[in-house]
Amino acid sequence: MTPGGRAGSGNRAPGGRRSPAARRAGGGRRPGDSGTREAISEAARTQFAERGYHGATIRSIAAAAGVDPALVYHFYDSKESLFAAAMRVPVVPSEVLSAALAGAGVAFSGDATTAGGPGGPGGAAAPAAGEPGGRGEILVRTALTMWESPELKEPFLGLFRSAVTSDRAAVMLREFIAESILATLARVTGLNTRVSAAEADYRVALAATQMLGLALTRLVLGIPQVALASIDELAASAGPGIDRYLFGDIVIPERLREAPEPTPGDLPTPGGDWPGTADRPGPGPG
Repeated sequence: MTPGGRAGSGNRAPGGRRSPAARRAGGGRRPGDSGTREAISEAARTQFAERGYHGATIRSIAAAAGVDPALVYHFYDSKESLFAAAMRVPVVPSEVLSAALAGAGVAFSGDATTAGGPGGPGGAAAPAAGEPGGRGEILVRTALTMWESPELKEPFLGLFRSAVTSDRAAVMLREFIAESILATLARVTGLNTRVSAAEADYRVALAATQMLGLALTRLVLGIPQVALASIDELAASAGPGIDRYLFGDIVIPERLREAPEPTPGDLPTPGGDWPGTADRPGPGPG
């Protein structure tokens, strides 16, 4: 009991308000947007590193930051955007990828590719797979331009090198690529509507081997023939290979052709939103 007969007033600032430390301990809102955003980003960085991209949840990140889960959504509208901020990557990769393919003539209606994309009816079609200006060429040009930008190059190389030398970093990056980038690629190219989910996953993973191989040989190893080529040259040379993996006549393991289609609850949420109702604020399981 403190002077004046009020219990616990030692946690209150003058005037009867709770101190900032007491508010944080109670899971309340931190004073100031910039401090709150940084606390969430720092907590997310730790959670992603410790639990991986898939294992980190909005509730665990909010708890580590000392904020209400709803406040995470106040600053970050998706798991991917929070990951990008936590890793100090100034763009959301799936948004850049979607915009690049949309600019190539791939139009969307909800999750479906409706014009100009693979299997889309009519419209102003994008260049065909394997042709100059095709989707593979656009993907290579977009990725290299993004990776080599002054704002993104160092964060990207840091993630890439960490994944090569650390098992924990490799798990985090692998899960991020699978859940955000590869799932987006399958969706925006229309593969997820044309083939089984397992075959779509296989095709986009093969395309990723080309893209990550370019990053490794050009930006990390500096192999001269690749490092000295222009982005346009590499896009023109490697793009058709990407197209072949995505749309071409390649050998697909029989087990993937016969894989059952996923139920709606198994499909990744477009845009990288937090998976599962348990991760969302408000009524719901635990």
